[in-house]
Amino acid sequence: MKKYVFLRILRSLFSLFMVTTLIYTIIYTMVPRRKIFDKDPTYVKVAKNPDAKDDYVNTVYEKMGYIDYMNSKQLQEAVGEANGGTSQDSTAANKKIYEDYIVKMGNGWALHQFEDSQLFYATREIPIYQRIFGFYGNLIQVDHTNRIKDETNPELERYLRFENDPSAGFSLVGSGTKHKYLLYFNGQFPFIHQNFINLDMGLSYPTYANVPVLDVLTTGQGKALSTDVTFPTGDTKKSSIDIYSRTYKSPASADRQDIANFGEGDAYTATKTRYQDPSMLVNSSIIGLISVVISYALGIPLGILMARYKNRLFDTVNTAFLSFLMALPSIAFIYIFRFALGKLFGLPDTFPVLGASNPKSYIFPAVLLGLMTIPGTAIWIRRYFIDLQTSDYVRFARAKGLSESEISRSHIFRNAMVPVVSSIPGSILGVIVGATFTESVFAFPGMGKMLIDSINASNNNMVVALTFIFAALSIFSLLLGDLLMTVVDPRIKLDVKGGK
Repeated sequence: MKKYVFLRILRSLFSLFMVTTLIYTIIYTMVPRRKIFDKDPTYVKVAKNPDAKDDYVNTVYEKMGYIDYMNSKQLQEAVGEANGGTSQDSTAANKKIYEDYIVKMGNGWALHQFEDSQLFYATREIPIYQRIFGFYGNLIQVDHTNRIKDETNPELERYLRFENDPSAGFSLVGSGTKHKYLLYFNGQFPFIHQNFINLDMGLSYPTYANVPVLDVLTTGQGKALSTDVTFPTGDTKKSSIDIYSRTYKSPASADRQDIANFGEGDAYTATKTRYQDPSMLVNSSIIGLISVVISYALGIPLGILMARYKNRLFDTVNTAFLSFLMALPSIAFIYIFRFALGKLFGLPDTFPVLGASNPKSYIFPAVLLGLMTIPGTAIWIRRYFIDLQTSDYVRFARAKGLSESEISRSHIFRNAMVPVVSSIPGSILGVIVGATFTESVFAFPGMGKMLIDSINASNNNMVVALTFIFAALSIFSLLLGDLLMTVVDPRIKLDVKGGK
C-alpha cells in the first residue's frame, strides 16, 4: 500500500503539473497581453505621455514575465561599461554604438527609441518555455540563513536558534533569513506555523497591483484589526501589525515607526496588517466544508429512503424533482433558490448586506452550494442501494427473518459507504465549480469570485494560481477517496498491480 500511495502521489503531482502548465501556456500565448491594462487606472494616467506610457507598459510586462526590459538609464550604463562611456543622445553615432551592443548581446534583444525624447531602450521577448521553467523554478521558496544579501548591512548575523521571543513566545527564529520566525506556535488554526517553505506564484496585476497572489488570497479583508501587540522592545500597545509576519527590511530603510516598535538596528521590521474579516481562502473553505456536510447529511438519507420505497409515490415524486434540479443550469438554480429562500427566511441576498461579522452572510452561499450537489448524491445512492437489495447476502438476510431496517443498517449501508467515500472528490470538485457562480452572485469575497474577477480583469498570475489551487484540491481528493475506501472496507487492498 505504501508503494501504491507513493506512486499515486507522483501521478497526482504530474497531473497537477500538466494542468497548470496547460493553463499557463494558454493564458500567456492566446490572451492578448494588452488586455491587462484595460482596468488599470495608472495606465490611463500615463497614457497621455507616449514616453511615460511605453516605459510603464514595458515595466509591467517585465514584472509579469513577458519581457526583459532595460530602460534608457540601465541601457546607457550597460553600454558604457562595455565601451568606456557613452551618452543617451539620439545621434547617429550613439545609435550605431547601441545597435552594435544589442547585436553582441543577441538572445533576442531589440533596440527601440521613445517617441518623444528619442532616447534608446531595449527589450527581449521571453520564450514561453523559459517563462514556464521560471514559474516552476521559483514556485517553492526555501528560507535559509543566506537568503538575504544586503550590501548596506554587511554585519548581518546569520543563525537559526530557538528562543523565548518576547513577541512570539517560544519559537525558532532566524537571522539572514527572509522571515524572522521560521517556526512558531499560537492560538490560530492550525496552531503550528512555519515559514521554511513558501509558494511564490508571482505578483497580482492589475487588481491588487504588485501584491503577491498568495498574499491576496490568504490575507484578511475589511478593516484593520487592532489588538494588544508585544513588540521586541518589550512595549505592549494597540496595533494592527501581525507580529508573526516579520520579514527582513534593511535597517537603512527603517523609519521612526519601525525604530519605535522594534528598536534601533533591528533588521526585521517589515510586517503585514491584521484585518477583521477572514481571507478569501478561509471564506471559501468555510462555505465549502459546510456545503459538503449538507450534501452528504441530506443526500444520503434521502437516497436510502427513495431506495427503500422504490417505485412508490415518495420515490417517484422525489426522483422526478431531483432529476429536474440536476437538469437545471447551475446559474438558474442559484438565482431561483436565492430569491425563494431569501423571501422565506429573510436572509441577505448579497454578502455585503450584513458583512463577515454576521453568520447569516455565510448561510445562503453554503446552503446553496450544498443543495446543488444533493440531487446527484441522492440519485446515485438510490441506484446503488437498489442494486445491493437484490444481492445474495441481502436475500439471505431476509430469509433469516431480519427486518428491512436491520438489513439496510447492518448490511447494505456498510457496503454502500465504499462508493460514497470514493465520491468525495466529485463533491469537492462540484463545490469548486459551484463556488465560482455562487460567490459571484452573492458578491462573496472568496476564491471562486476572485477567479471570475481575475478572468474579467486579465489578472493572469491570479488565474494561474487559482487554477493551481483548485486542481490540487481536486487531484489530491482522488487519493483521499481511495484511502478512505480502505478505512471503510478493510477488504479493499491498494496495490500497484491492480490499483485496488
